[in-house]
Amino acid sequence: MASTSITLSALSISPSTSQPHRNPSAPSPSLPCHLPPYNLSTTFMGKKLSIRIPNLNHLASKHRTAVATVLFSLPTAKPDRSSTGKSPKWSARAIKSFAMAELEARKLKYPNTGTEALLMGILVEGTSLAAKFLRANGITLFKVRDETVNLLGKSDLYFFSPEHPPLTEPAQRALDWAVDQKLKSGENGEITVTHLLLGIWSEKESAGHKILASLGFDDEKTKELSKSMDTDYVPSF
Repeated sequence: MASTSITLSALSISPSTSQPHRNPSAPSPSLPCHLPPYNLSTTFMGKKLSIRIPNLNHLASKHRTAVATVLFSLPTAKPDRSSTGKSPKWSARAIKSFAMAELEARKLKYPNTGTEALLMGILVEGTSLAAKFLRANGITLFKVRDETVNLLGKSDLYFFSPEHPPLTEPAQRALDWAVDQKLKSGENGEITVTHLLLGIWSEKESAGHKILASLGFDDEKTKELSKSMDTDYVPSF
């Protein structure tokens, strides 16, 4: 006996036992995955079952691609300088170091991003000349973290930091110091992580300065680092 060919559309298949009753005139739901537009054939109960899968590429046009924008600026206490366009841009490594600083402050459950967090952020980012200089002089992330807890203590176990812990006054001054030094130099280019590190050191009473000093950082090392202030990265050969 000749088999009967039955053609079904993949978009109209819906188990009646698991679906609530819906309006027959409503459009059929779309498949949740993308399948190639070819026929699949199989044999079921002696009859040939052919499933035709339509081209679903047109559905992709309904989804917009998300575009992430990175702003090359950091918080400042001198907004008038930014509005006039006189403020130079921060380097990508400095931006990432700042983001890592906020994350470190949240890990320690601190309510603010201080100079100690900025220092940890530099070491977490890790690829800048400033970070390499610190590690070469024995100043590592783990040591800075330990010194931070020893100096500032641990936060309340049940305290949760905000997503972007606000800057402390010394941390904000450190950022503005870095911008001011770049402007005073009169040179083109970006504000680097080295500017940021030296800004932390400029805040003599800050936690970041005290932690650096306890780990052997001093004015002589500052002078050595200042020679490469406008460079964020030196390739190794």
